[in-house]
This record gives sequence, structure tokens and C-alpha cells, in this order.
Amino acid sequence: MHSLSLLLLSFCLPLPTLEASRWCYDSQAISCGPITWKNDYPVCGLNKQSPINIVTKKAKLDRSLPPIIFKGYDRVATEQNWQISNNGHTVTVKLNGDIAIEGGNLPNTYKAVQFHYHWGTVSNPGSEHTIDGEQYPMEMHLVHHNEKYDSFEDAVKNADGVAVLGFLFEESTKNNEEMNVLIDALQLVSNPGNTSSLKPFALNRIIPDHEKLKKYYCYHGSLTTPACQESVIWIVFPEPIPINKAQLDEFSNRLFFDDSQPMTLNFRPVQKLNGRPVYVSDSAVRLFNVAWLSVILAVLTSM
Repeated sequence: MHSLSLLLLSFCLPLPTLEASRWCYDSQAISCGPITWKNDYPVCGLNKQSPINIVTKKAKLDRSLPPIIFKGYDRVATEQNWQISNNGHTVTVKLNGDIAIEGGNLPNTYKAVQFHYHWGTVSNPGSEHTIDGEQYPMEMHLVHHNEKYDSFEDAVKNADGVAVLGFLFEESTKNNEEMNVLIDALQLVSNPGNTSSLKPFALNRIIPDHEKLKKYYCYHGSLTTPACQESVIWIVFPEPIPINKAQLDEFSNRLFFDDSQPMTLNFRPVQKLNGRPVYVSDSAVRLFNVAWLSVILAVLTSM
């Protein structure tokens, strides 16, 4: 089986920033929603688009995929404040400091650039990726670029330039106290164009324990907003992040597409896979086998 690194070399990955032209989600207006994006951005209609539905039984085992190594996620990596903003489509936190990922067959160290979210409404889910057809309440994208390039703008022009981590959320009866640092800041960026400063924190606070992130799926896809360039190495973790419904509702209650329209359902529907392989990490299979081995041993010792 080909490794992910060989797979990536066969693609060209020019990832652009968000375009300035008018586009929107269906919750804003069908006339500029996702089905229309390809009219102004032709790449949005091509065959390697994201997000996708991950069918777990069809994922291909890649034994060359080691766990992701999270560097600087366990500490406050800078004294300089981060920038949180409402860009009219989501809430984005621009990062600085020595935060990066390695492993997973990535060809180099990848520096963390920003993270943002996609969500639904108070009564509807809103993740972009789905797993076996299940859509989750919310999804976080943590964007990284290859450190061998001087800037994100340079990196996105190159085949080995960008990697994005996708984290899914599930509803919990308990508050996720670690999320409050972000949720409390939403009121500062309610309307498009609003920006504010955010005191940096250890990113480990808002993602699952690393031991639970050894299982992941990866595939080659696209930016999920126009211009939809097919330029993203996606690494999606099935281990969900718990969040209380009241906390989740703060995203759609506090943030607006404009001065009066709540920011809701800001996700792109899943796209056709069109024959692309989706890989699953070998560590995921080992964890599954160890679990079953423990069950078998327990049965044998009780006989």
C-alpha cells in the first residue's frame, strides 16, 4: 500500500485564502449557497472536494501512518496575544508561537497557523465531515503549514505545504470548562469584521488527550470554502470533543453573518468521494485488536 507521503507527491496543493467575492451558506441565501459556488469558483465543481463522509469499513489501512506528534500544544508557546475575529463566515483564532505537528507521514514539521469552527443551530448538527453518515454538532479545523516555507502564503502554493486537523464535537451533559476561554470571547467578535485579542493558552486544553488521537483518517481533499482548491491534506480524528448544549448554542447565539442574521449552519455539505482513498492509521487497528485480545483473555481465564 502506498504511504501517505507518496500519495501527496502525486498532487498539486495550491491552497488560497478566502476569496473576497460574494458567497454564502444556504442559511443565508440559497442564491449564493454551496450549490452555486462552482459558478464563480470552477474548482468547487471538481472531483476532489471536501468535506466527505468517511465510511469506516472502506478506509484503507496504511501501516506507515504513525501517530501525530503535537509540539508546543502542552504549553503557552508565546506571550503575544492571539487574534480572534469574525470573518463573516466563522470565528477564527490566528495563532503565533512555537506550535506545530509532525508524524503521520508528513514530510516535515508543520506550524500551526489558525483554528476555526463550523456548527449548526440550537436544534441541528453542523459538522462538515461525517462518519458513517453521522453529522456531529460542530467541527474544529486546526490549520498548519510546512515550516520550510517562510509564510503560509508561500506554503499554500506547494504540494507539501498544508495540513489540516479536523476535530469533531459531541453533546455532553457536563460543561467543557476548557472551552470557556474561547466561548467567553465570542461576544467580542459578534459581527463581521470584528477582531479582538485573546490571551494564548495551551492548545491541549481544547483537544482530546493525545493517546485518544492515535486513531485518525486521512485523505486528499480541498478547502471547504471558495475557492475550494483541491489542496488540503486532511487528518480527521473520530474521537469526539465533549461540549454542553448551552456552550454549543453560544456560537449561533453570539455570532452573526451580519448585524441581524445569526451565524448558523455554516458548513458545506459532504462531497462525492469520486474514488479517492481514505486511509486509517495502523495504530487505530492495533488499539482495536488489543481491545479484543483483552476480551478473549478475560473469557479464557474465567473458564
